[in-house]
Amino acid sequence: MFRFAHPEYLYLLLILPVLFLFYIYIARARKKAIRKYGSPKLLSALMPEASPKRRQLKYFILFIAITVVIFIIAGPQFGSKLETVKRQGIEVMICLDVSNSMLAQDITPNRLEKAKQMLSRLTDDLNNDKIGLIVFAGDAFTQIPITSDYISAKMFLSSINPSMISTQGTAIESAINLAMRSFTPDENSSKTIVLITDGENHEGNAVQAAAGAAEKGVKVNIVGIGITKGSPIPLGNNDYMKDNAGNVVITQLNEAMCQEIAQAGQGIYVRADNTNSALKALQNELGKMAKSEVESQVYSDYDEQFPTLAWIALVLLVAEFLTSERKNRLFRKVKLFS
Repeated sequence: MFRFAHPEYLYLLLILPVLFLFYIYIARARKKAIRKYGSPKLLSALMPEASPKRRQLKYFILFIAITVVIFIIAGPQFGSKLETVKRQGIEVMICLDVSNSMLAQDITPNRLEKAKQMLSRLTDDLNNDKIGLIVFAGDAFTQIPITSDYISAKMFLSSINPSMISTQGTAIESAINLAMRSFTPDENSSKTIVLITDGENHEGNAVQAAAGAAEKGVKVNIVGIGITKGSPIPLGNNDYMKDNAGNVVITQLNEAMCQEIAQAGQGIYVRADNTNSALKALQNELGKMAKSEVESQVYSDYDEQFPTLAWIALVLLVAEFLTSERKNRLFRKVKLFS
């Protein structure tokens, strides 16, 4: 298994677009400066050894070297030894609504992003537990099977968006049934479902599915996200989703339905807003669950992979240093950069 020991340093990759834009700015400034002295074509004849292609090559090599160095800092590792360990924990299946209505901005920055932020912090609070993720709209799909690998879970979580599921709707019943099939077969482990939705346009018999889960000892906790007043669904470019009649669609939190599902599932219902109250309520609810012995397949040893990347970075930096911005007189007839 591959991982980064310090994945937070991957945010340094955000400086790469800035460096690229800076290079474009410098290149344009250089051309502008040359034009002050005359036509670039005429001046190129006065500078036969100048090579813009070589200058671009040097920057490209340096750009790649910086990228490799960032990956080195993040600490790439490969798992070398897989072991089965026993821990005291619970199993949590997250069901996340990714329908288009979750793009409504009645919750900052929008319903879906707020849910993802809350789940990320909830994952940070887990200890020796297992977590899985199901996304649903008109259909339900397993995004992350039940696992103890929180790092991978958070990486998958960040990439979730409504375009993952083409069929629109809110198939809560399908999500609950899929979650029930996704737990481990261990009958002794404590299991629960956390379902995050605005509850709009729900399909099937979600109440019955929640009651069935409760009968098997699995509580269904509901997080209602949005406001009952309603909000339009942005499409970008200051436009909003409209119905067939051309009217702006207003999406509302179906709080009554969410409460009914939570009651049938013997779990709690909380409404997410711009505070952390919903997160704290979930953390308290999960903290009350009895911890049972959970078996997990984990990598106990990791081999550092940075030496390979370090050699690549070193070769790139040496190549950048040895690449001259001027044409080599000995190889003037060789047109590698023209």
